[in-house]
Amino acid sequence: MKKLFTLSLSLFSALWINAQEVSINSWTADNGNGTYTNPLLYDEFSDPDIIRVGDDYYLAGTTMHSVPGLVILHSKDLVNWENISYCFDRFDFNDDAFSLKNGKEIYGQGIWAPCIRYANGQFYLFSNINGKGLQCYTSKDIHGPWVHHNMQGKIYDLGVLFDDDGKIYAIHGYGEVHCTELKPDMSGPVEGTDKIIIPEGSSVGEGHHMYKINGMYYLISTDYKPNGRTLCSRSKSIWGPYEQCVISADETFGYHAVGLTEWKGRIVPDGTKFKIGAEDKDATACTNIHQGGIVQTQKGDWYALLMMDFHSVGRTVTLAPITWKDGWPMLGLEGNLGRAPRTWLKPDIPGTENIKPYVAYERNEDFNGKKLGRVWQWNHNPDDTKWAIKGGRLQLQTMPADQLMWARNSLTQRVVGPRSVYTVELFTNKLKDGDVAGIGNINVPCSWLGVVKEGKNVKLRCFEQLSNDTIDYDALNIIGGNGKMDHLYLQVVGDWDNNIMHYAVSGDGVNFQQVGHKMKLSYQLTTFQGSRISLFAFNKNKVNGGIAEFDNFTCKELDADRSGNIPLGKEIRIINLATGKPMIALPHGLMYDTDAKDQSALTKFKVIDKGNGKVILQCSDGRYVFVSGMGLPGDVRLTNDEAKAEVFMWQDYLNKEFMLMSMRTHTYIGKSPTTGSPYSMDYKGADPGRRNGAVFVWEE
Repeated sequence: MKKLFTLSLSLFSALWINAQEVSINSWTADNGNGTYTNPLLYDEFSDPDIIRVGDDYYLAGTTMHSVPGLVILHSKDLVNWENISYCFDRFDFNDDAFSLKNGKEIYGQGIWAPCIRYANGQFYLFSNINGKGLQCYTSKDIHGPWVHHNMQGKIYDLGVLFDDDGKIYAIHGYGEVHCTELKPDMSGPVEGTDKIIIPEGSSVGEGHHMYKINGMYYLISTDYKPNGRTLCSRSKSIWGPYEQCVISADETFGYHAVGLTEWKGRIVPDGTKFKIGAEDKDATACTNIHQGGIVQTQKGDWYALLMMDFHSVGRTVTLAPITWKDGWPMLGLEGNLGRAPRTWLKPDIPGTENIKPYVAYERNEDFNGKKLGRVWQWNHNPDDTKWAIKGGRLQLQTMPADQLMWARNSLTQRVVGPRSVYTVELFTNKLKDGDVAGIGNINVPCSWLGVVKEGKNVKLRCFEQLSNDTIDYDALNIIGGNGKMDHLYLQVVGDWDNNIMHYAVSGDGVNFQQVGHKMKLSYQLTTFQGSRISLFAFNKNKVNGGIAEFDNFTCKELDADRSGNIPLGKEIRIINLATGKPMIALPHGLMYDTDAKDQSALTKFKVIDKGNGKVILQCSDGRYVFVSGMGLPGDVRLTNDEAKAEVFMWQDYLNKEFMLMSMRTHTYIGKSPTTGSPYSMDYKGADPGRRNGAVFVWEE
């Protein structure tokens, strides 16, 4: 039994309050107007599983090879989350691979796809560790300490059900779905109970989440072939037979699949040839919301928390309302089932009306405390004798490594989108011959910017593994520097939505210059993680070397403040992103488009605030946009009666891009870029390339 990576209650409370105060400077899904905008977190949180215990919601997620491991977030309203626990601070296996020792590693393996449950007065967290089998962590307190049970057995990507008769079932497997009974003491599976409950060929897939609702067994699963879809299987018996229904498909929020990294091998040495595949802007792949769990609120409403592959950020978690239809938990809203709004009303949960937006993590770190902030994770198990927080700085002693991906004691945190800038101070006067230290991106391929010491010679180096490109600078070329390499400011500038980043350096912390070129990024299936900022130090001469010191790590989120994203009260032109043509109110009462140069009064619309993220549109000639009938082509019209104006929920797609969802039909206004038809209200959502005619950009 261990107490793991914990903060004192007073310190944790201080961080939580601070997070609330700086929320406008960090992404929060809560828009502050009674709505939220996906993703819940704009950083990686993959394989989410959700439970409610009383008035508290707990969300568990994958941490792979990073420690502390198995993260748990807490919420009262399903929108604002705080990090409250990890299940362990290091892998407790006597195996070199978990510690990056002797050429062994567990990148993209480690621990993944957790299932969180509460029963018998305690919390259970089930998950798989590659090569070690099924693991379970139990605690009567969600904050820990957690007791580790190595259950072994080939059970992974599982859902667990504590049934009414006291039996515990694990549902697992890909395609061919199995059900296995578990021993109540968590010592392992019950021998001889494994049975196939859904045969191969049923398109069920993996990532299982099992529930018993009103006497019926519901299994939520994900199928990845040919792209990510969410399915539900239901039966009156845990053993089947089951019938299936697709409950969500094609909801990408207008994000296309990213190009994957292509190469041979796993964590390969520098010099290996890499290729990042071309981005298909019309492809869905796994950018649509898919794997995750469902939960019922205190008032009986249901929500799904699913993940999606979100470019170089990694896998993010989303919140979607559920509508029960013919006994199936369909994602989305009546009139548009299977899809989900990117922006929607916050769940109606008693006692949460006055919660102000706050963030899950404090990302900045001055290293003045005795412990690291909760956002930090080590890349594999650290060697605790080779790092310290001392004198207000993080000290990393270098250990032998050929390159960044093999560097032990690399301290990491997930990047946060859409765009963010990371800066850290590096002190190098304690480095020794062969030492390399700096800031990097742990990904495949990796990159870094740092200081290299070779004998008495010290140089600044930028390395990109994708192109095996190395650029060296001497001290005299650094703006604001003192002509030495003893104290530098290193910076990562990332546009994670567009999969590109670059490095920068400064000698005074004010004037930065770009180092190297803009680097292409990807998502890849070796580490199964997005980009991760890393503070690292290693020795390329295969010895334990000197000490690198880091201070004042900051994260600046460039798009976190979304308070002006809806142009309330402003007169705007609405440009169709698919065609570049502005919307126009035709004199005879239909909405159409016109030449891009048209600046006439009929292309100008006032956005009138109706509260809670809802708006109506008024043309400059006084008429209002409304929809007649069911929203078929030709039914988006204009009226002089404000009472008839269509009320839209503004869907914020960032960068002045948006969609308009009818609060009446839950479908979207759009216009085909090819047919010549007028605007209609029959669009189900955005396509991956945002060019089906339903996504707009506004200009004032």
